[in-house]
Amino acid sequence: MNESSARDDRHKARMQRKKAVVDEKIAEAQDEYGLLLVHTGNGKGKSSSAFGMVARALGHGIKVGVVQFIKGAASTGEERFFRRFPDEVRYHVMGEGFTWETQDRQRDIAKAKEAWNVAAQLLADPDIGLVVLDELNIALKYGYLELDPILADIESRPLLQHVVVTGRGAPPGLIEAADTVTEMSLIKHAFKAGVKAQKGIEF
Repeated sequence: MNESSARDDRHKARMQRKKAVVDEKIAEAQDEYGLLLVHTGNGKGKSSSAFGMVARALGHGIKVGVVQFIKGAASTGEERFFRRFPDEVRYHVMGEGFTWETQDRQRDIAKAKEAWNVAAQLLADPDIGLVVLDELNIALKYGYLELDPILADIESRPLLQHVVVTGRGAPPGLIEAADTVTEMSLIKHAFKAGVKAQKGIEF
């Protein structure tokens, strides 16, 4: 037997063992309920991942609600795209731009509270299968909203409704309450090399 054939045989044996382990875990995982997912960290891709889930949900015929807490001063590609599906996506842009642009904490607090009122309505709607709370972590980080009432609304949502929260600096209480937490880490970003934000990539 040559080295290539031996390597192929070792690979097949490894994959057979792995398949047995994965199949067992799939067989054991029988629970089904709405998940709370948190996308945080300093890296790019937190909102992008959430909007990928919106597309996935729509593909399965699941209705979606989106509330954007900070973004809003300028239109984004995802907003333009998902507004094409008004019967399937309830899209709410509630922010007025990044915190360093608004420079008005009391106005930011008022807008965040207004946004949460909309989010709470989505969280109470059994027809909505996925709720995206984009940049909610930023509103929490700056103290625009209190965590405990937010967690109470999230926990009282319909049984099968999924929630995705994005934004850097997710508070420990939210991480503890979440079912799945992903931290995006920054390794390299074109902006630091002087490349401006571009359509289809950053917005």
